[in-house]
Amino acid sequence: MKTVDVNTNTPYRILIGKGLLPDTGELIREVKKPCRIALVTDDIVDGLYSSTVEDSLERAGYSVCKYVFPNGEASKNATVYIDILEFLAREQLTRSDLLVALGGGVTGDMAGFAAATYLRGIPFVQIPTTFLAAIDSSVGGKTGIDLQSGKNLAGAFWQPSLVICDHGTLSTLPEEVFADGSAEAVKYGILSSPELFGIFESGDVREKLPEIIEECVSIKRDVVLTDEFDHGTRQLLNLGHTIGHGVEKLSHFTVTHGHAVSIGTVIAAGIARHLGLCSPEVPERIRRTLLRQGLPVTSPYGPEELAQVALSDKKRRGDEITLILPESIGSCRLYPVPVSRLSELIAYGIEEGRG
Repeated sequence: MKTVDVNTNTPYRILIGKGLLPDTGELIREVKKPCRIALVTDDIVDGLYSSTVEDSLERAGYSVCKYVFPNGEASKNATVYIDILEFLAREQLTRSDLLVALGGGVTGDMAGFAAATYLRGIPFVQIPTTFLAAIDSSVGGKTGIDLQSGKNLAGAFWQPSLVICDHGTLSTLPEEVFADGSAEAVKYGILSSPELFGIFESGDVREKLPEIIEECVSIKRDVVLTDEFDHGTRQLLNLGHTIGHGVEKLSHFTVTHGHAVSIGTVIAAGIARHLGLCSPEVPERIRRTLLRQGLPVTSPYGPEELAQVALSDKKRRGDEITLILPESIGSCRLYPVPVSRLSELIAYGIEEGRG
């Protein structure tokens, strides 16, 4: 088992290994004595893993209640979030109890937001079961839900007490869901690890999953520790997300997060090339590598539509919005631009990113 320590204001550990779910109870006992646990999961993950986790928790002395919601981004809304809070209140959980998020990014984001706000904050544990959640959303303490105006517009910073990543769960993922995580892993390579990027460029991914997960969460940890509350350098982690979130919203979330981030990353690289921030080979390598993961690289929406949706992005400050643009494989920069130029730059990015 690999361990990554995250020394934020609330320190915690990320445990990475195969076959950890049957040991969930004992692993949680290392950070939280037996109490009541609310297990939050979706209806697909529930059928795959809930019984294993519940049995382990009960053997370790915990009392478990469970909330199950419909799988998918469409559930990451205020209605389901409030229903989780009402469930916690009906079950009379207290601040000495624990919430456990079992599932992908939607589960972790929404359950984490519920933990951050119920009784003004109760502890929670992340158990990611998708590649994307394992390397990205389960780490760093960002929690939240979507509003009608855009992604993740309501939320809180709330660090988990523990992250248990059983990468054996990734073997049950459909290829397109695994690809969502690949998009985020490629992002980490573009940000700061040419070696990580090279694994995806060569296609040797599934054989190196433990190492990939450890490298991704270590990169994210290091960025988060410099800017836990997202005032500056942490925005680098949003490479591909400003435009990607626009693709998600315009598609009514029929385009999944990782697929949308792939499109956004290629457009960002195209913008960087147009502005002379990177050499022509950078967007081409990015485009080829994402295609190799079975990911889309062209936007079904035009620059004006994407720019309009981006006006709701959290990285907007007044009349400026900050783009994250690659300078090379392994280095990116924050690039503030006037909102009035965004449509024009996206148009250039779409054109340059076509290869």
